[in-house]
Amino acid sequence: MAGAAGVVAGMTTSVAGTAEAVAVPREASVPSGAGVNLPRVARREMRGMWVATVANIDWPSAPGLTAAAQQAELIAYLDEAVDRRLNAVVLQVRPTADALWPSSYEPWAQYLTGVQGKNPGWDPLATAVREAHRRGLELHAWFNPYRVANHTDPSRLIPTHPARLHPDWVLPYGGKLYYNPGLPEVRRFVQNAMLDAVRRYDIDAVHWDDYFYPYPVAGQVFADDATYARYGAGFPDKAAWRRDNTDKLVREMSAGIKKIKKHVQFGISPFGVWRNASTDPLGSDTRAGVQTYDDLHADTRGWVKKGWIDYICPQVYWNIGFAAADYAKLVPWWDAVVRGTGVGLYVGEALYKGGDPAQPAAWQDPAELSRHIDLAAGYDQVRGHVYFSGKDVVTDRAGMMARVVADHYRNRVRPPR
Repeated sequence: MAGAAGVVAGMTTSVAGTAEAVAVPREASVPSGAGVNLPRVARREMRGMWVATVANIDWPSAPGLTAAAQQAELIAYLDEAVDRRLNAVVLQVRPTADALWPSSYEPWAQYLTGVQGKNPGWDPLATAVREAHRRGLELHAWFNPYRVANHTDPSRLIPTHPARLHPDWVLPYGGKLYYNPGLPEVRRFVQNAMLDAVRRYDIDAVHWDDYFYPYPVAGQVFADDATYARYGAGFPDKAAWRRDNTDKLVREMSAGIKKIKKHVQFGISPFGVWRNASTDPLGSDTRAGVQTYDDLHADTRGWVKKGWIDYICPQVYWNIGFAAADYAKLVPWWDAVVRGTGVGLYVGEALYKGGDPAQPAAWQDPAELSRHIDLAAGYDQVRGHVYFSGKDVVTDRAGMMARVVADHYRNRVRPPR
């Protein structure tokens, strides 16, 4: 799910467009040549929320609901987005090498019916796209490229699952099953499985989260030595080879999307720290225990600089002043990264931390996220924010979302294009 829902930066282990554009608070008047102040044209900005389906985090609320109940819950999320004056929903449609549409590549997701491969009796992706667009919302289809299962037992997958048909594609690690990113046939397959949705549905964007190579687990090894021996010639080390594998996935997927539909965006939402400055002078002034370049083998900064993606939405899931990864330091770092590239920058916001008693005092203050919006408004490359996750937008236990809406989202605006 977005943000690994709690990889804490200072630790080395993980824990748990059709809306009318009108003026928004960040807009100001600008002087005309005659010295008369004229209102600035309304600025487009992203106001999104993630809706996670893996493990029924957000939707459906439980597996096995009737088709009518599932549809009602989904539409309720879309209506909530409208009520909060958001303009995009990022819906997870491929949570674990499965599908929330009738795919010829992968089985129906078990999170719908409770049984992997069982037809739920309706097409969730088609409904989501249609109903989102009716409400003036963009629908960004969120895919997880390599995760196969949240367990390590292939026999629990249906017999026709591609991971059962190709057991050599799969590696267990950290209590989960993953497709091996080093295999060219795996990269081709996962791209084709995702591009199927691009071809068949009027989605506004393909969206990936932060999972590429898996987050490190102490004492465990991702057993791709044989794959490295086969394909790693010419690389200085395994880490460089792994990064190249991830680069290939991103570059090829970008080209595949544009070949099918040029207008469909490609966005990625990585963990918020590319590299610490102590590791690389180009990195951020942070002391994060996870660095995407080194630990997930994902050169997120490089993808922006090379223009392979349309937007990046780093998960800056820490409060202003957090010592290991300060929101106030990461936002300007990302602003500088995207400047001049043409790549959009949206900031991923940890709404789920609001009111959580396990979080620092800042997350008990209803104004924390509103302060994030104020701070980010000072950086002109920041074009909006996305909130994790849908159920937290609805329940809003600390009142943070309500405060953001009251302070910043007084009217609806269109998302950037």
